[in-house]
Amino acid sequence: MPLAVCCVSHSPLLELPGPGRELLSEIGGALDRAREFVRDFDPEMVVLFAPDHYNGFFYKLMPPFCLGTAAAGVGDYGTHSGPLDVPEKQALALAEALLEAGIDIATSAEMSVDHGTVQPLHQLFGDATARPVIPIFLNSVATPLGPLRRVRALGTAVGQHLVTLGKRVLVLGSGGLSHDPPVPQRATAPPPVLERIVHGRPMTPEQRQARQRAVMAAAAEFAAGEGPLQPLNPDWDQEFLDLVDTGRLAVVDSWSNSEITTTAGNSAHEVRTWVAAFSALAAQGPYRTTVRYYRPSPELIAGFAVRTARAADPG
Repeated sequence: MPLAVCCVSHSPLLELPGPGRELLSEIGGALDRAREFVRDFDPEMVVLFAPDHYNGFFYKLMPPFCLGTAAAGVGDYGTHSGPLDVPEKQALALAEALLEAGIDIATSAEMSVDHGTVQPLHQLFGDATARPVIPIFLNSVATPLGPLRRVRALGTAVGQHLVTLGKRVLVLGSGGLSHDPPVPQRATAPPPVLERIVHGRPMTPEQRQARQRAVMAAAAEFAAGEGPLQPLNPDWDQEFLDLVDTGRLAVVDSWSNSEITTTAGNSAHEVRTWVAAFSALAAQGPYRTTVRYYRPSPELIAGFAVRTARAADPG
């Protein structure tokens, strides 16, 4: 079967001082198993569903979904800066197939992507440019958000196209699970921040450093059980992972965005990337998850999870 999936949480704090050695070692072990899975599958191409954190997409124009026919990393938190290897013709063909399938996908010939896109590429391949990749942005932060049933429809349409290519394609989902990091909200952002997240004003190196220090401070406070951030919700995380493991993806169609925010945090909507990735795999047929890792990780301000999956064994 031509498709396989790897979904993984991301966190800029994995690259920054603060998280303890034991936590990083345990997560590193899970990522090692995911790397082994990817190495054995040996993908010829990657399709990556990822959010953005106001580094490439802004309120001045915020599509629910956008496919990049060319893309470059912005280099936030010390991650990859510069072009990705995006196969333009195949990306355009995928966009055309999605539109034909009734998915209103936007396209970008100059997509800027942040750590949510490039961190999993670097973790799994050692280099964000090691494989041709088609990035698909899913808005998971800026309100209003579309319904999860449309995310599932997007993933299904992507999978239906990919199985026709005759290539080994790894579908990546990056984000989640429950977490409420200090990402600005339009309703509460102070004027200078609001100006940036609406109009996309470039951040200066000094502003990026200040944001990095603020994230590190927020993580230390959160890990100490203090501060205003919403607690992690391991029960919600496990419920979601069980849906993924058992292929019951349609259940999320009934989930409301407001309930997700209240129950699991403002950035828990990043599980959209997992819904899309596993829906793409399910378009190929029944699947089974292999690498299964989860740990509530206050030091990363995230319920951190890793899943890999391939087609179920015949019979």
